[in-house]
Amino acid sequence: MMQKAMMAATSRTLLFVSLLSSPKHFSYYPFLKPSRVFRGFKPFCTAPSPIPTTVDPDDLKHSMLLERLRTRHLKHSAKLPSSSPSKPPQNLPVLGQETEAYDKGKGKKKKKIMAGSFEELGLSEEVMGAVREMGIEVPTEIQCIGIPSVLEEKSVVLGSHTGSGKTLAYMLPLVQLLRRDEAMLGMLTKPRRPRAVVLCPTRELSEQVFRVAKSISHHARFRSTMVSGGGRLRPQEDSLNNPIDMVVGTPGRVLQHIDDGNMVYGDIKYLVLDEADTMFDRGFGPDIRKFLGPLKNRALKPSGQGFQTILVTATMTKAVQKLIDEEFQGIEHLRTSTLHKKIASARHDFIKLSGSENKLEALLQVLEPSLAKGNRVMVFCNTLNSSRAVDHFLGENQISTVNYHGEVPAEQRVENLNKFKSDDGDCPTLVCTDLAARGLDLDVNHVIMFDFPLNSIDYLHRTGRTARMGAKGKVTSLVAKKDLLLAERIEEAIRKNESLESLTVDNVRRDTARTRITEQKGKNVKLFKASNQKNKTKAVSASVRTSGKKPTIAKSVKSTAPTKPSKKIVKVSKSLKTAKTSAVVKKNRSIGGSSEGKKLKVVGFRGQASSSKRESFTPS
Repeated sequence: MMQKAMMAATSRTLLFVSLLSSPKHFSYYPFLKPSRVFRGFKPFCTAPSPIPTTVDPDDLKHSMLLERLRTRHLKHSAKLPSSSPSKPPQNLPVLGQETEAYDKGKGKKKKKIMAGSFEELGLSEEVMGAVREMGIEVPTEIQCIGIPSVLEEKSVVLGSHTGSGKTLAYMLPLVQLLRRDEAMLGMLTKPRRPRAVVLCPTRELSEQVFRVAKSISHHARFRSTMVSGGGRLRPQEDSLNNPIDMVVGTPGRVLQHIDDGNMVYGDIKYLVLDEADTMFDRGFGPDIRKFLGPLKNRALKPSGQGFQTILVTATMTKAVQKLIDEEFQGIEHLRTSTLHKKIASARHDFIKLSGSENKLEALLQVLEPSLAKGNRVMVFCNTLNSSRAVDHFLGENQISTVNYHGEVPAEQRVENLNKFKSDDGDCPTLVCTDLAARGLDLDVNHVIMFDFPLNSIDYLHRTGRTARMGAKGKVTSLVAKKDLLLAERIEEAIRKNESLESLTVDNVRRDTARTRITEQKGKNVKLFKASNQKNKTKAVSASVRTSGKKPTIAKSVKSTAPTKPSKKIVKVSKSLKTAKTSAVVKKNRSIGGSSEGKKLKVVGFRGQASSSKRESFTPS
């Protein structure tokens, strides 16, 4: 009894000390960096803990992945003041808060209640174990909207800005549906017969989605594999020959395995198109339709099995939305309030170049101070030649860079990304084209646009590489004269927090030209009316004075007053000149046409009249 009492007292003391020494807001995460030490904590035991001599590489990769996911999702919560819990942080959902989701099928907006935790969204305990291991506590807006809809087996389009957690918004409920089918329907994992397929436009995005799926599979048991372009076929065939539940890959390589007989449609029940706008806008439409054909034919049969479609996008143009509505009839559009708008935690700077300065030198002046602060920087270019020129110039100025564009082989691109993401800081600058603007989950502090994009959609995707999941970021754009109109419209929309949807160089130029034409037409009409009124007034006054009668149209004070004869004669002579001038003008107008012309036409006809007058005075 005495020992039990002492142990209880000791436990109470330890608990009391830990509560006193803990910071205001502290959550336990199982995978913390060894070098991280919390102020105020002291070891209660001096015995050294045994250090394992060997580490499993898979466990090490798994822990590193979880640490990156935890850091990415909780970067915003580390800087929140815990002393004012009544004020919720911006861009984070709060229990009871409402958000709007647009239902395309019904053409109206629906209110969605935001959740304060993942438990409120209906996730199972095994899926929640994966969420807790990642260290994520509060769901984002798109996760609050998307997870319940996917769990209800609805075909939906999830639209939200980049870096808002869209991958988990569909992956968590998708895994739960797979596990539920196993328990309720007795569906088993079979070789070459996946039940879920996730299609991505690039190999890099496929790898990111596959890593998230693997991290969830440690708690909710299911098998997944990746088949993407750029990799060897033989290892992918071997993985497909094993029992699988989910396949993540690019459309071309998935269709190739289907044609080779390594994968069949029979059990596919869930289909996800990540970056759907890129799929339909960048030439993937035929591959998507080819993949969808057998699934739609199977669903049309009386005893055929249907399938659930989930489309994920960060932007949605009207043309792409029309294609999606035609291809997936009755699909429900769920959008967050931040779609097509600037990210609140990002700072946008526009540097307008006059044309006399060197653009490469201007880039160097922006880049060097950012690198001095230890930032990771992405430099975007519009073309391959521009990307090569920037890379060569920065190399000459002793700045280490890595490339990412279409002519870099797939394996080299992956290696370059790993160099850029490494903590060593050897290559903190990534020179790239728009190929790196979509789908890449990178920890970038600063985005520089050496070439300004041609439309607002590309601008949104480029800026989405920074300020992800509530973190702070900076965007700097070098604006040349040819890009000034579009940059000013985007800058105005950002300042007013308006939507940046469907702003292009051609649209802005067309709108500007229409505005100028309308303004010029208005000015011409006013000038023409004023000129007509003036000519009519002069003609009426001249005719009245030559006839010697008082004007009957309008009486003035001067007309009733007596006038001297000498001045009257002078006025009559002036009025005769005015009448002759107006007659000449009327004659010229009748020669030029019946339409009452603009001022430029009137001037042209006067020139013709004067030239003909000179010819009449020349001797024949």
